[in-house]
Amino acid sequence: MEEQNKNPNPTPPLKKKRPSSWSNIWLKNTKPLKHMVVAMQLQSLSSPHDDPKSKTLIPNSSPIDRTLLLSDELLLRILAKLPDSQRNFNSLVCKRWLNLQGRLVRSLTVLDWNFVVSGRLIHRFPNLNHVDLIPAALISPRNSGILLSNRLVSMHIDSGFYPNWCFGEEKNLLPVDVIDSGLKALASGCPNLRKLQVIGASEVGLLRVAEECSTLQELELQKCNDNVLRGIVAFQNLQILKLVGNVDGFYNSVVSDIGLTILAQGCKRLVKLELSGCEGSFDGIKAIGKCCQMLEELTLCDHRMDDGWLAALSFCENLKTLRFQSCKWIDPNPGLEEHLGSCVALERLHLQKCQLRDKNSIGAIFPVCRAAREIIIQDCWGLDDTLFSFASICRRVKLLSLEGCSLLTTEGLESVLHSWQDLQSLRVVSCKHIKDSEISPSLATLFSTLKELRWSPDTKSLLPSSLVGISMGKRGGKFFKRT
Repeated sequence: MEEQNKNPNPTPPLKKKRPSSWSNIWLKNTKPLKHMVVAMQLQSLSSPHDDPKSKTLIPNSSPIDRTLLLSDELLLRILAKLPDSQRNFNSLVCKRWLNLQGRLVRSLTVLDWNFVVSGRLIHRFPNLNHVDLIPAALISPRNSGILLSNRLVSMHIDSGFYPNWCFGEEKNLLPVDVIDSGLKALASGCPNLRKLQVIGASEVGLLRVAEECSTLQELELQKCNDNVLRGIVAFQNLQILKLVGNVDGFYNSVVSDIGLTILAQGCKRLVKLELSGCEGSFDGIKAIGKCCQMLEELTLCDHRMDDGWLAALSFCENLKTLRFQSCKWIDPNPGLEEHLGSCVALERLHLQKCQLRDKNSIGAIFPVCRAAREIIIQDCWGLDDTLFSFASICRRVKLLSLEGCSLLTTEGLESVLHSWQDLQSLRVVSCKHIKDSEISPSLATLFSTLKELRWSPDTKSLLPSSLVGISMGKRGGKFFKRT
């Protein structure tokens, strides 16, 4: 009976339909989700002062530049406190940081003259106070591997230059009118300029700079001549001036007594003056001493002065530092000693890479500088015991520095040191004829009274062993300071 009652084709029971979950509904309808995310982003941008502790459940799809909330003044103060090594990297963050970083730059060396003439220099760096235009005024192949270098000028040259090549040709230096136009653009955009370096400028270009940049205090003029010096008369606040007239192998320009007189009458507030490759005589230096009464430092580099000019230094009554660099001679015919005079306020005499073979020159320079308290002689040729003995007239010397004086001996050094009763500091380096074995007991006693001593005349110097029995040289070896 049970088998007969079975249904041969039974129908399966109907399955109950599961209700859709909230997650399926949410994922199928993504459009409301997108609208909500966008609304939350807009709300976060429009209300920057909301509670920072409140957080959204869904993060923003794109990062937000939080520095946009900082003003330019505040961000500049932050960037200014970072080290200089990071400034180039900071300028790569964005255009805003690039412009702000340009405001912090105060000194710049220009390599492309078009960068100046086009006005991009002023737009990119609006707060410059020191600009070096010399590399940009030189026409040279940038991809050349040959670098022609001098203490004053460096430039790349082509490998096919000819033997009679001269720097001053038009193909090596921009025309004067182009340089003047660049000076005009620079002066109009940098009224707070304080230091300028330029080559090949004319009187007109300098006058334009003087009109616009009234605060200019330091000026370097290369390839300068007497006519160009007329333009510096208008610089009322000029205090530091460097004139380069002639550079062997690069260019030839003449600065004579005419230019020195114009300089003296126009720049009466000069404190430092450097004359490199300049001509002149007694009259030109006398005019500078008479008119520039604030002059404290005078440097002559590779000068071409006439005989007898050295006596004019006595007119520089406030001169404190006299420096000679790379001079082939000082003054071969200085005249009688009683007519030389002296620089009464002089404190420092520096002789660097000069030829000191002439007895007349050395016999005149030390009497003129008899008031010096510091004498520094570095890498000078020809200075022997006889010539160095003239330095004994400088009775007020407190510091002596000798380096690279290969002809000077221990005996010649000792004879001068004993005449200086106020000597406190001594530095002797790379003077091969000064020997430790020749140090006398009196010289060793003098060393013990010094406040500062550096003694390394050669690589085999053994000063401590030469001073056995005295209280100096036991610690510190070849250098010590007494406090």
